[in-house]
This record gives sequence, structure tokens and C-alpha cells, in this order.
Amino acid sequence: MQMSLPCVKQPDVITCKAAVAWGAGKPLVIEEVNVNPPQAMEIRIKVVCTSLCRSDITAWESQAIFPRIFGHEATGIVESVGQGVTEFTEGDHVLTVFIGECGKCRQCTSVSSFSEYTVVHSGCAVKISSVVPLEKVCLLSCGVAAGLGAAWNVADISNGSSVVIFGLGTVGLSVAQGAKLRGASQIIGVDTNPEKGENAKAFGITAFINLHDSKDPIQQVIKNLTGGGADYSFECIGDTGMVTTALQACCDGWGLTVTLGVPKVKPEVTAHYGIFLTGRTLKGSLFGGWKPKSHLPSLVDMYTKKEIQVDEYITHNLPFEDVNKAFNLMREGKCLRCVIHMAK
Repeated sequence: MQMSLPCVKQPDVITCKAAVAWGAGKPLVIEEVNVNPPQAMEIRIKVVCTSLCRSDITAWESQAIFPRIFGHEATGIVESVGQGVTEFTEGDHVLTVFIGECGKCRQCTSVSSFSEYTVVHSGCAVKISSVVPLEKVCLLSCGVAAGLGAAWNVADISNGSSVVIFGLGTVGLSVAQGAKLRGASQIIGVDTNPEKGENAKAFGITAFINLHDSKDPIQQVIKNLTGGGADYSFECIGDTGMVTTALQACCDGWGLTVTLGVPKVKPEVTAHYGIFLTGRTLKGSLFGGWKPKSHLPSLVDMYTKKEIQVDEYITHNLPFEDVNKAFNLMREGKCLRCVIHMAK
């Protein structure tokens, strides 16, 4: 007697709306795209909210490969799973992450979230509680987590130390929050926008320096304020020339500079070797040193316990149709994080 195996219905192709970039700096066009079913070890996600990250702006203005769909800082609900996926089931709430943690390989693929649905490798999603507000915690999938991790994991800021942060966007302010929670006694913010200086106080900034108002070299101003240089310096702008300034603003002997920004031009960093002979150190930071699946749930838990700030970074909530407005606001420096609401 021959037994037949049960028929398992495979997910269909989904036609949905996505914001498509057709050229560098050109307005995104909302149009219909086809999203294939998840393949082996993949999941398909219904995107609920996605936040605009500065790195999306950088890539949009300079990326040579078009058309493409940007976005990576998102939350959503698992719509279907591919063969071999055991970690997720339909209906799970997830954060998408741009670096994977499959536990088996060194690298995984990245994601696109400016679409109503997206398919990602199961290693690039983190399961979170269904009671956590998706419109808030999407920020933890990139910017806020990256800044906190740079302060805690990469620099390991010590109590009573002095910190200087170049660039007071979401990442820089997250570094400030991390420094404050670690007990730093002096947290200096450097930016060209005076409005950011006032807003930064809520995240732990104790002094603000406007680059445009400084008559002396900024590194000398910082040395005067800190009594010889900051213990920790963070470059959060994406300006490789500012990396050298950040190094010079550190103290001799043990000053540590961490660079987090994504440069638009001139990716090479140059610095006089004498800076390093004095004992200063330069470190890079990838996603704040977090392992997404292992560590992000604990950050979400800290958020639910109100141990870290997240909501305060959200300055605008916009419908998907206004995605270009979000790009303009960030490019003009008029927002921290715009949360784009995909679901109707």
C-alpha cells in the first residue's frame, strides 16, 4: 500500500507597495513590487514600522547601484517562513538587523524595509515580545543600539570619566545616554546646529560646542575644558577628517577614540603617527559590538523597564506615503528619527 505525503501549501508571491530609489538623490517613487516567498532559512515579514537612518541618506545620495529599496531599521510581523526555519513562526514580532547572527557563518545578508513586505535571512531578524510597541523599538535595530553599544561595549566608559562626542544625531545622543548611564562626569557635545545642543541635555550632554562659533581649534577647546583632553572621544558624523580631530581631542596616555560615522566621501583616515606614540587608541565600532540575537532582547527588556530612553529620539511619525518628507527632514537636519508607519 502506497502512502501519499500531505500536501503543504507554499506561500504565494506578494504584490505590495515599496519606495523605490531610481537614482542618487532623486525622490523615491512608491510603486508596486513583487516579494517572493521565503526560501530555505528565510522569513517573509510584514513591515509595521521603519525608521529612517542617516546611513540610508548617505547611501541614497551616493550609492551607484540603482534601482534599489532602502531601509533597515524596522519592526514587523512574520508572515511566512521558509524551509528549515525553526526559530520563527507566523505571527512572531521581530526586529530586522543589518548584520546577521545565524550562529554558523561569519556574515549574513542585509535587509530592505521601505517595503510593505520584505524577505530576510532568518539570521537577520530578532524575535521580540508581542506586547512591545513596534513603532518605538524599531530604533533599537540600528541607531540607538549602535550608540549605546559604542559607549558600553567598545569604549567601556568608566565612572567619573570625560567624554566628547562629535555629531549629535541619534547615534551621538545614544553615546551620550550610554556615557551618562555609566557615570561619566563630563559629556561634551560638538555639532554645527545650536538647536541640537539644547536638545542634547536630555540625553546627558553637560556642555555644547558649536563648531562654527569656535575661534580656537576645537581640539584645543576640548583640552581646556577637560584639563588635558577627554578620556573618550566619539566621531559620529561620518567625516574622516574629524576622526583626526577626535584623536587630537583625547588625552595622552590612554585617550580612546571610537569612530561610528559612515563617510560620504574620502573614506581614508590619516593621522600623524605621533598621536599613537603618545598612547592614544583608535577603534572602529560595528553595531556597537552587539550580537543581535544574543543581546538585542536585553535592550528591549531595558526599554520596557524604562532603563534606557528610546521614545525621546522620535521627532516625527509619518505615513509611508510621506517617505520623501522624512528624507528631506533628515537631510536638512530638522529631525532625529522619523518613524514611517507602513501598516494601515
